[in-house]
Amino acid sequence: MQDEFNDPLWRQIISGAQMLFVAFGALVLMPLITGLDPNVALFTAGLGTLLFQIVTRRQVPVFLASSFAFITPIILAKGQFGLAATMGGVMAAGFVYTFLGFAVKLKGTGFIDRLLPPVVIGPVIISIGLAMAPIAAHMAMGRAEDGTELIHYQTAMLISMPALLTTLIVAVFGKGIFRLVPIIAGVLVGFGMAFYFGVVDTAKIAAAPWFALPHFTAPEFNWQAILFIVPVALAPAIEHIGGVIAVGSVTGRDYLKKPGLHRTLFGDGIATTAAGLLGGPPNTTYAEVTGAVMLTKNYNPKIMTWAAIFAISLAFIGKFGALLQSIPVPVMGGILCLLFGSIAAVGMNTLIRHQVDLSEARNLVIVSVTLVFGIGGVLIGTGMGPEDFGLKGIALCAIVAIALNLILPGNDSWKHKKKGDGPVI
Repeated sequence: MQDEFNDPLWRQIISGAQMLFVAFGALVLMPLITGLDPNVALFTAGLGTLLFQIVTRRQVPVFLASSFAFITPIILAKGQFGLAATMGGVMAAGFVYTFLGFAVKLKGTGFIDRLLPPVVIGPVIISIGLAMAPIAAHMAMGRAEDGTELIHYQTAMLISMPALLTTLIVAVFGKGIFRLVPIIAGVLVGFGMAFYFGVVDTAKIAAAPWFALPHFTAPEFNWQAILFIVPVALAPAIEHIGGVIAVGSVTGRDYLKKPGLHRTLFGDGIATTAAGLLGGPPNTTYAEVTGAVMLTKNYNPKIMTWAAIFAISLAFIGKFGALLQSIPVPVMGGILCLLFGSIAAVGMNTLIRHQVDLSEARNLVIVSVTLVFGIGGVLIGTGMGPEDFGLKGIALCAIVAIALNLILPGNDSWKHKKKGDGPVI
């Protein structure tokens, strides 16, 4: 393995800028979808990556940024409880990662294997993707969630479909580093089409200052919002383990042992808690960046420090944030038609890769009930007023999946893996 730890400073800086470029599309797309400030997301991604490096003693070359798993609960929680209460829920999700880190330290990875086997994680991830499918379709057609037309249908489709097609082409046929940036390519083409059709609001870009403080939001703690968001944190926790194993396989190091899975989970938790404290989206490790690490063979964690510094610097450019927020709805809708389907496909792949046998009644019950509760709109409780208790959507299906797995006979099947298989992810 090539050792890049003694790279000159200028090469570290260039590599750091390249890593941020790879992560940039997904990083800013998530806050744009959920209505959060993209400049705050840039700041919290950079800050979260630096905090992660401190906790893990700068041993793991990963970049942390906006997690797509939280899109659905953040959109719904914002509408029901407000932004401040939603951020309180995000902070609580960070506490969940921290708790899991301590649990792994005390009990080992078997604790997570038993609580979150593939039969639980698979359908929850599928639900996360498919629950958002109607929103992606509405956005691609230039409509709001309630069907109100924001942009004329034909114009919207002439914007969203080229954006989607470009994203598909780059993802499938792109070579080298360009294959890792399909979202940026799709956004550029879609934004160009939107500008051609005159649906880009350039007045806000012109009016925005060059340098401005991001619009940070202080959290409030609302137990309903917390219960709404926290269960979703379980799926990204498994995604985190998979990300750490993936980057370890690329670099040839076992990060589950050194610095240890408990440290990486704790670092992720601190990063997400910090994001919620400032009004940013929850953080997660980025597979695109792992791909870039594999492609460039630059395994030096210091390059992620520079990527974080660049992200924080961009957060203070006011016109840059205004430009991002001016991206019309159909541009994001076209790309989301692929992204949300991809999330569901990851869930299906989890079930297939771990050979979850759906002919067994236990597995069939867990998957079936989880999918219907997650996608069908089942509501437990009234949830009609601010003081009423109600669980639905991803939060409900995650809790139900975990409960069924623990209650139904046969929940110790994780013990029978072959020696050396590693954690179930």
